[in-house]
Amino acid sequence: MSRAARHRAPGSGSRHRAPRRTRLRVLRLVLAVLVLAAGAVALTWPAAPLPAAGTAAATATVPGPVVLEEQPAPTAVPPTRVRVPAIGLDSGLVDLGLDATGALAAPADFATAGWYTGGPAPGDVGPAVLAGHVDSHRGPAVFSRLRELAAGDRVLVDRADGSTATFAVTRVERHPKDAFPTDAVYGPTADAQLRLITCGGDFDRSVRSYEDNLVVFARLAGQRRRSRARQQAACQWRRQSAAESVSHGSRSESRA
Repeated sequence: MSRAARHRAPGSGSRHRAPRRTRLRVLRLVLAVLVLAAGAVALTWPAAPLPAAGTAAATATVPGPVVLEEQPAPTAVPPTRVRVPAIGLDSGLVDLGLDATGALAAPADFATAGWYTGGPAPGDVGPAVLAGHVDSHRGPAVFSRLRELAAGDRVLVDRADGSTATFAVTRVERHPKDAFPTDAVYGPTADAQLRLITCGGDFDRSVRSYEDNLVVFARLAGQRRRSRARQQAACQWRRQSAAESVSHGSRSESRA
């Protein structure tokens, strides 16, 4: 007869209840050890690795290729306009993300520049990225004269809160698209910086693409205080943002 069978056989109640209590105590002890072990694992679980940067092929007018996971800052004040007096540039800004290949998408409008929302906002610490087309079949586009910029030229970025961030150009570089300096353009910085990206170099008609990318590097030189009109615009923007947040929350609750 097996040991289990002997435990099920009739006999003295005290002799058979004691093993059950013992088993329960052992089970509780084992469970407690497992819980503590699980807690220790949770406390020492490694953080998720940072997204790796890479490159991807760009089309005829897609600015600097980059494979980065978008991480928009919810508290950042978005830019609304970019102005570069030295080359007569004055353009509104649209939001830009990544395309299906993981490369930075180009603005749909050739006459309008865009801000990469997956990175810092202009004026915040880090490299804010603005991109635009150099030309189209109709002629020059919004960033057609970036190549004329030189160190010291000013780039002014108006923001939704009514303030203006002024950047000073530090250098202008041109790189083959298959050797795009991803780390230098999109990598972290200790201060607020700006990148302006467009296409450059020779145009390869066989693939309808420029061979290079032109990148303007700039650093924050100052921020202008808001006028009364800009303060009113900032208040209006904050109210609109708050209303959109409430509306989004209501829609989320209704879906739940």
